[in-house]
This record gives sequence, structure tokens and C-alpha cells, in this order.
Amino acid sequence: MRKRSGTLEIGFRSGGRPEDYEGEYQCFATNDFGVSLSNKILLRVSKAPLWPKEVLEPVSVIEGSPLVLPCNPPPGLPPPFTFWMDSNMSPIPQDKRVSMGLNGDLYFSNVLAQDANTDYSCKARFLFTHTIQEKNPYKLKVQTKEPYNDTSYNASEAHGDRKVAESTPTFLSPSGSESSKMVLRDEQLLLECIAAGLPTPIIKWFKKGGELPGQKVKFENFNKTLKIVSVSEEDAGEYVCMANNHLGTIRHSIFVQVKAAPYWLVKPSDQVLAPEETGRLICRANGNPKPHIEWLVNGQPIESSPTNPNRQVLGDTIIFRSVQIGSSAVYQCNASNEHGYLLANAFVNVLDLPPRMLGPKNQLIKVIKNNRTFLDCPFFGSPLPELRWFKNGQGSGLDGGQYRVYINGTLEIKRAQAEDEGTYTCVASSILGKAENQVRLEVKEPTRIIQAPEHQSAIRGSTARFTCRVTSDPSLPVSVAWMKDDKPLYLGWRLKKDDESLSIPNVNEGDEGTYTCTVKSEIDQLSASARLTVLEVATLNPSVSSALLPARPDPPIDLDLSDPAARSVRLTWIPGKDHRSPITEFLVQFEEDRWEPGRWQNLSSYPGDLNSVILQLAPFVNYQFRVIAINSVGQSDPSRPSPRYKTTGAAPDAIPKGLRGWGSRKDNMEITWEPLLDLERNGPNLHYIVWWRRKDVEEEWNNVTTLGAKHVVHNTEIYVPYEIKIQARNEFGAGPESNMVIGYSGEDKPTDAPTDLRVSKVDSTKVIIHWNPVDLNSVQGEFKEYRLYYWRESSQVPGLVVIKDKKIKGFYSTTVKPSGMLSDLVPYSNYKMFMVVANNRFESQPSNTVEFTTKEGVPDAPRFFKINRRSLDTIHLEWAKPLEPNGILTGYQLKYQTVNGSKVGPFQLETFFPNVTEFFLRVPDRSSRYKFFLSALTQVGKGEDYAEESPHFTNEAYIDQVDIATQGWFIGLMCAIALIILILLIVCFIKRSRGGKYPVRDKKDLPLDAVDQKDQDGSFDYQNGSSVPDRNENENSSDEDNKPLQGSQTSLDGNVKESDDSLVDYGEGGDGQFNEDGSFIGQYTVKKDKDETEGNESSEATSPVNAIYSLG
Repeated sequence: MRKRSGTLEIGFRSGGRPEDYEGEYQCFATNDFGVSLSNKILLRVSKAPLWPKEVLEPVSVIEGSPLVLPCNPPPGLPPPFTFWMDSNMSPIPQDKRVSMGLNGDLYFSNVLAQDANTDYSCKARFLFTHTIQEKNPYKLKVQTKEPYNDTSYNASEAHGDRKVAESTPTFLSPSGSESSKMVLRDEQLLLECIAAGLPTPIIKWFKKGGELPGQKVKFENFNKTLKIVSVSEEDAGEYVCMANNHLGTIRHSIFVQVKAAPYWLVKPSDQVLAPEETGRLICRANGNPKPHIEWLVNGQPIESSPTNPNRQVLGDTIIFRSVQIGSSAVYQCNASNEHGYLLANAFVNVLDLPPRMLGPKNQLIKVIKNNRTFLDCPFFGSPLPELRWFKNGQGSGLDGGQYRVYINGTLEIKRAQAEDEGTYTCVASSILGKAENQVRLEVKEPTRIIQAPEHQSAIRGSTARFTCRVTSDPSLPVSVAWMKDDKPLYLGWRLKKDDESLSIPNVNEGDEGTYTCTVKSEIDQLSASARLTVLEVATLNPSVSSALLPARPDPPIDLDLSDPAARSVRLTWIPGKDHRSPITEFLVQFEEDRWEPGRWQNLSSYPGDLNSVILQLAPFVNYQFRVIAINSVGQSDPSRPSPRYKTTGAAPDAIPKGLRGWGSRKDNMEITWEPLLDLERNGPNLHYIVWWRRKDVEEEWNNVTTLGAKHVVHNTEIYVPYEIKIQARNEFGAGPESNMVIGYSGEDKPTDAPTDLRVSKVDSTKVIIHWNPVDLNSVQGEFKEYRLYYWRESSQVPGLVVIKDKKIKGFYSTTVKPSGMLSDLVPYSNYKMFMVVANNRFESQPSNTVEFTTKEGVPDAPRFFKINRRSLDTIHLEWAKPLEPNGILTGYQLKYQTVNGSKVGPFQLETFFPNVTEFFLRVPDRSSRYKFFLSALTQVGKGEDYAEESPHFTNEAYIDQVDIATQGWFIGLMCAIALIILILLIVCFIKRSRGGKYPVRDKKDLPLDAVDQKDQDGSFDYQNGSSVPDRNENENSSDEDNKPLQGSQTSLDGNVKESDDSLVDYGEGGDGQFNEDGSFIGQYTVKKDKDETEGNESSEATSPVNAIYSLG
């Protein structure tokens, strides 16, 4: 045996014969905890015996007669592979007339004269020894009634012009009218029928009472061999092979019986039990015949092992109760019958181990937003610890809503959101202690392709460009890679890639294909594709250019049906145009007009290179078909429907599923099943025959025929087993019978209740319970469990109000002294409980009610923990008492440390009395951040931490109790804003005074001044300022008309200069027109005096009307 290995090596360098080591081997592995066994291994030496030398006389046979040339190779391990060759080492041609059987013999259905032209030698190849043995060749002498002429032979007339007597079919193998075959489950079934006759008979197969399983059946050796792979119990039955030619037909029945080596139903698995715990090993196997179950302990039969009062063997189950340290062992289960055996090892380990974490510490998990997320927390302990999850050290455990905790410790977050980021803590606790681990979760935005590459056509020699623009989470680096036709794209010197695109200059025919842009980050990946089509010449027609892009194919046309059969028909069609994307698949759909008329359903799909297929159909259906073509762009529209094709009816092939029997009342049994689907009916008048009888009681079958999917058996005894089977029938016959199932009549209320309910080993959160069991016959149904009802009656914490919700926990135990552990209790509380026994429908009367009090425990985390800043050097901490103190609070403990990036300072500790719920912390460094851990205390110890980190206050504009109006920066900011507003007002005032058009005086009846004379042509002559009389000289003129106006300038001689925007500049003749309200609607026509104009080239008088309104 190899060192540090369990491998056994057998060598022959030092002598010895291989035959001396033949036998059965089994490996035993032993340590301090027990002995484990391997499966038995049978060692046999492969042999290649010589073929006995024999002299074979020439075989004489009459032309047209059958012939069998026996091979009979020498036996070997494993059996040899046989084949036939001639003396030239050429294989003997085989066809439906000449073929080799499963036993290696060569069969001639009828002999031809030309069969004598060669000799026949059987060869045997031994696989393990790599040798070939051969039999002496056979020589054939074919006797003919007329001379054989080579020139007269042709393919259509094998015997030429000679007359050879024809014969009806007879079977060469197997003989007789019937035979039997046994095959093991999951193995391969081979059935053979070889017939003689002239003309050569045709072989057909069918199964009596049902159809051949189409998915598993194959026909080989020119239909002479039927092969079924992976045989199951449903394949048992009568198989019939039929041989026929035009002279007659013969049949042979082969009765197939399916047996089974043992196979697992429930394989025993390793168990880890804590002292005083209860457990069980289950070893269930099935087979045909039923396997025998044998238990071993450390390789020895359990009957001869030392007696263990805490262990009870009940057939295929071993029950352990109140196990003790030192009783660990390896148990073996051996399930065997005449066809094989199974062996399984199961280690029952009794140990006392505090909880421990098995995964890596402080993992960082990054996930994509809205994705389903799993946080793993593998743990171990004995007794099995209870696991709870907390987020950021808060709460009473995460379970429910968007969270789900699995039994293996994994926490599922159904849709991760940004608010789910944080530190998650898993805590495994048992009566021996607790262990915890943390996982940091970061939720990232998904990577998206916001501009995907698009299909395009490029002229040969031009440049093609595919764009792939990406957005992603800023903290996740992404890489962009390109592929062509699903293979990595080599860029080389010609192709160019940047962050957002791929450029292909000087396009040629080799560049045509599908380009895929793949974007990948460390946690997600996506891709988009587009096709490049290379054109030889440019087209100026945009509609033609767009048509050159790949598109969906046209629908197939001209659907035709041919080769009709009972359950098949050939469908042929002409494919439509593929539009520059090859058709990869055809989808055939059907519609029938009996069950769901008008609804098209998928029948099957076929490769894109086929256009004629044989459709497998169901009986008694009036079909019509249509075909859809599929390419890389998408699906075509459906073709026009084919003509209808109606299949003939047949007996049902299917067995109704879901057969079961159960009691809805104490004196009945309802037998129910799933009715056959519409397409499984196979004919009209479908009905079901149901059989039932009492199990283990010799009585005749009862049966009923029904159209529905339910039958009720009345007047049954309470909870007794019945054997049930079912069969579907229609007008064409009966379908196959179902396998037998076991059903039970109805249950009644249990008559006995558990007694002497009591507790022991009361802890803060757990308690061991004990009770006296009931007689299982009193359950009056299937024993489901002992069901414990318990509730929290009150808390020992003064003033704490509790909710008295009843909770339920089930215990499955059939031991004499059952016990169990009740966990998840609230410490320092008064509990009440009682127990019932339950079957599937009823519960018994309750047991005695028991009261007990849990011990004081550590408190929950504080209900909330807030951090506020009251000044630049003070932080205010505030918290509330825990929802569950779990005892009498003795105070609070606050640990805190500075945090600077990844660096943390030393912990500082503060403690408080239980009535204190706030604390002011003076901080020496205003820019520092702090991490706080607050926990409540009882006499038992410190509870869960509530962790919080102070926000960064340095750049905040608002701090509690600080008057912002007294801050210098605020006063300066307000002054600057006021100055800017003042400057803007001044600018606006100046602009309004200098620019713009001026409104005409509102009053249309305003009198004219004496100097404003009307010319002969009807136009007004508005005088400039120099012509206006002084205020004192003309009392009729108003002050406002005579004073210099804003916006005008006074010359050196005291005259007022005209405004730059005088209406005089715009006079172009024509009468001035005004509306009734005095508004201007026409044009002014101003005539200037030549001298006056020349005398005032540099200054013009401002219109008094405009000047007045410019001040408004």
C-alpha cells in the first residue's frame, strides 16, 4: 500500500501469478472515532483464451434457403467483441438479408448463389489484452437448380432469370412464438428478431398495450434489434416483433421483466449531536426484489456490537436519544438484493463545541443595484448554534421583508438598494457561547451601454465605425473588449480602438461579420452586437442602402403534406428570402379545432438547412400547421397555414399522473388524479377505471369507472392503508395501468394526550423539555409530531409590557423517553406551555400546563443612538433604553475612538448609570471624526453594540446654537450682494434715460405753442430750444415745456442741444396720424429750415413730448 495513501498496489516484479490475487477486496479506514468501509471490489484477471483449432467442412446450402454460421468465440473477461471478415481481411457486407446477431453468429435470411464467392471468418477482439483471435473460415457451396450466370444478376432480380422457390417468413432467432427477457433498471435493453424467408422479410416492432417510448427507443441492425436505453419499470411488458413478406406474416412475443439492483431513496448522512440531544439515521433503498437492510457499527454487525441504551434500531432507521460524549461512531448501512448492493457510511459525532465562524473575516462584497444578493456566514458548533444577522450593529435581527436567512447562515437581500449598504454582522450563539463575523456590503450602479453599435453597410475601401458608449459606477473601473463572430478581435496595425468606438479603415470582404462590444467590470458584464455588411459599389438610393442591412426573413411558402401515417406526416415548405442573415432555425407550430381552436402551439423546431420534416403527431387530432423562419435578426411572420390533417384515434398512451388516496373525513378515502391532457385523450369517450383494495389483507380488487378526476370510497375504517391503481380508456381501447400507490383513509382526533410535561436545564434563551409519549395507535392517523404551544406570560422587568402571542414548535420523536430543546426564548421572562400530539388533520387534548422562568441575560442594543453637534467643540450623544432589557439594567457603556481614513485611534471608555440617556463629549480637534459603540449592561454582562460614526462637521454651514448673523463672512457676503444690486439699478436707470422709442403725448387735444406753426403742406415744424421764448416772456407756456429736459445738453450760448434720438431724424413726409386716444399710428413728417439745420449740425433739439415721457 502506498505511504500516506489508501491505494493498494499489486506488482509482479518479485514473482507471483496474477491469478493468485483474484478475489474480493474492501478497504477499512480507522481512527480514534471509528471505522469506515469502502465498497467491495471484485478483482478478476482478463484473459484471452485461444480459439480451439477445428477443421470446418464446406457448408452446403440450397439457394434461397436460410443459413446460420455460428461463431462461438472462447469466453473472456470481459467478453470479446466479434466481427466477420473474408480471407482478404475485408468486412463482410451486411444488410437486411445478411447480418450478425447479438451472439456473434452470422445470419442469412436467404442464400444467393454469389454468397459462395467468398469465405467467412469470425474474429474475436479482446479489449484488455489488445489481441484478436480468429476462427477457421467457412466455405459455402450454394446448390442451384439452374446454372448460375453472372451476367443475369442485377440489383432488381437477385437470382437472375432462374426460378428460386419463395418461402414464408420463419424466425431464426429467437425460436418459437414467445420468449422472455430480464433486464435491470437503468441498464440497456436489447431485443432481437432475425427472420428467414424469400423475399427477405421486413421486421416491425410494437408494444402490446402501449406505445414504444419514442425518446429512448432505437432500431439497429436493419430494424432487427430494438434498443431501449436507461430502462425503467414502465418499460416492462410484452414486445412483439413481426416479420412479413408478400407470402405471409409471423409474430414473436418477448416478455420483458424489469428488475432493479438497490438504489437510494434516503441515504444516511453524517450527524453532529450535542450531549443529551436526539437524532436519527435513515437508510431507505428500493429495488426489485425489495432490498434487505443491514446496519453495521465501525465495520461490525450492529447485533454483535456493544449494547448502547441510547440507541434503538427500527428497520431502516436508527434513533439516538440523550446521546453522551464518547458514543461517536461510524455507522454503515448495507442494502442488498440478488442483483447488487449499496453501502453508505455515516459518522455520528457527539461533541460539545462552542460556536465558531468558518468563513473569511471582514469580507467586502460589492453588488449591483437591484440584484439579488447573498451574504454567506458559514458556522459550526455543537449543539447547533442559532444564527442572527444585524445591520450596522442595530435591530433585533434581520429576517422577513426583503431579507431571508437560510439554515446554513446565508442572508439573502432580494433587491439590493443604496440604503442596504453597510456593515452586516452575523452572530452564532448557543448555550456554550457565541461567535460573530462581519461583511461589508457596497451597492454599485449597474454598468450600461448607453449607445450600442448599430448594423451598418460600408463600401469596400471606406471606413466603418462602431460606437459603444458606456456608463458605470464611478468606483468601478470597466474595460471594453471587441469580438468578431464570437472570437477575440485582433486589432493589428489597421483597426483602431478608443474608449467609445472601433474604427475599421479600408474595409474589405474579410471585415464582414458580427462585431460585439463587451463591457466588463469586476462584478458585472454586458455586451451588444452589430453586423457589418461590405458592399462592392456605392448606391445613391437611401432606400436601397437601408435595405442592404440584415433583416428578418420572409415567411416560408407553399406548405405541403405528404407521407400520411397514423401518427406522423411529412411537412414540406419553400423557405423565404433570408435578407442577408442565414436562416438558422425553423419553428413548426400547430393548431387543432377540437380542444383549443384558434390557438397556435409550438410543435417542434428544426435546423435551418431543412425544409422537409416528419412530424410526430398525437392520435385523434385535426391538425393544421404553419412554419416560422428564424435568423440572427429575429423571427419571420408565420407562413400561411397548411391543409388540415386528421389523425386516427387510438387507445390512450399516457397514465394519469398524481394518483393519491387520502381521507377528507374519518370514514372515507378520496382517490384523486390529474386528468389526461386534451392531446393525450387519443379518442372520444375518455374515462378512467380506478381499482383499490386494503393493503396486507387478502381481498379482491374493487373498481369503478368514472369520467371525472376523483372518486370517494365511503365507510372505511380510520386510517388504514389501501393499494390503488388507475387506467385510462377511450372508444379505441385501454391504456397502460399505473404503478400501484399506497393511500390512506381518513384520520380522527387522537384519543391520548402527552403527559408529565416538564422542563430542565433552564437557561436565559433555551430550555430542555421532557414528556411521556402516547401510544402511536391512539394517534388515529399518521403521526406528525408532538406540538408544543408556548407563550411569554410576563417579564420580570418591572413595568415592561409583553405581547402574549402563542408560538408553536414541533418535535418528531418515537422514543420511549422523548425530549427536545426549546430555543429563541426571551431572557428574564415568565413562560407557559402545553403539548399536544398531532396527525395530519387533528390535535389531541392538551397536556398539563407548565410554567417556567428564564434566567437573566445580556440586553438588546439601545433602541436608538443619535449624534448631534451643539458647538464646534462639543458633540451631543443621545440614546434610548433597549426594547428588551433581558434583565435589570445596571448602566451603559460607551466606547469611542477617532477615525482618520483607515487609521483609528485607541479606544476610550465611558460608563453611565441606567437612568442616563445622553452625554456631551468635548472634542479637542474640530476636524476629527469619531466612531462610537454603545451597549447596555446587566448583571450578566454587556449586550449588543449599537455602532455609529459621527458625521464630518468641518464644512457644514449650520451648527446648533451658533448665530449666523454675527459671523464676519456672512456680513461681508451680504454687503457685496447689496453693492452689486445698487450698481445694477444705476446702469438700468441710465439705459432707460438714453435709449428707446418715446411715446406720443397722451392727450390728443393738447394745444400747440405759438412757435409751432403749421406749414402750408400741412406738416408741423417743431422748433428747437433756441426759438422757445423764456418762461417770463410767455406766460401761456408751461414750465415743463420750456425747461431743459433730462437727456439734453446746454450749449455755451445757453441754448439747449437736441437729443440724439429726436423724431426729426425719422421724418420722411406724409401726414402724422393718431388714434383716438392719442397714440401714434402713422409717421411724422418734419420739415427743417435750411439755415437752422446748418446752424445746428452738432446738436438737435429734444422733442418736448418725448422728453416728458422719458422721465415717466
